[in-house]
Amino acid sequence: MSNVLEEICARKKEHVEQQKAILSLDQLKEKIEAAPTIISFYDAIEEKKKRGEPALISELKKASPSKGLIRADFNPEAIAKAYESGGATCLSILTDTPYFQGEDAYLEEVKSFSPLPVLRKDFMVDPYQIYESRVLGADCILLIMAALSDELAAKLYALATELSMAVLVEVHNKEELERTSKFSPRMIGVNCRNLKTLDVDLQVSFDLLTNMTQNTIKIAESGIYTHSDLKKLFESGYDGFLVGESLMRQENIEQAVRDLLSP
Repeated sequence: MSNVLEEICARKKEHVEQQKAILSLDQLKEKIEAAPTIISFYDAIEEKKKRGEPALISELKKASPSKGLIRADFNPEAIAKAYESGGATCLSILTDTPYFQGEDAYLEEVKSFSPLPVLRKDFMVDPYQIYESRVLGADCILLIMAALSDELAAKLYALATELSMAVLVEVHNKEELERTSKFSPRMIGVNCRNLKTLDVDLQVSFDLLTNMTQNTIKIAESGIYTHSDLKKLFESGYDGFLVGESLMRQENIEQAVRDLLSP
């Protein structure tokens, strides 16, 4: 997967250059005035925290490089509404096309009707994409430390913050977590999937908790399949949980969300 990540990012850089040829950065910036109003991703999660409840970030994910097609009957509107009805706090939407069969249009569609804050789940490698995310209507973006230099990560984080978007900074190990200290992100996601072996080990999520400050919004990613998984992580100190594949595979998505959040 580490090689796949490099491949994805290389193709993403090519894609961004193609987009710049279609719509210049200056032209893109002009569209920000007409962009949807930001809904605070941070506030949504912290409000749940104040109430002593876990925040669920439910993901719209049609496919992945490792698992292939996850859900054939992929209807973004129906899925987003099922997530909301089930009790999700936020939504995460894959917009990468080559590897995840995502579309920018999925985010725009969901943003047009959903009251929930939306994370644009994609591979950010260029400042152009941060402006693009704001224009599409994203309330939050993802920065994957394994794919970025310290300098670029800090630059993209600062730009997203300047544009009023939240940022989920994803780490996989202690080294990547330590690198985030250079720009002190407000929200950190721990992805417990090993990028080299693809193995998922929830213990990684527990181990990295001790290296995060109390004020950091802590998000657990990957390996969460049951209410028991979620409960253990929540009681350990995680505030939110990003869950996609296990929900996407269920026939009744709304009920699957309810079952994940409640025993």
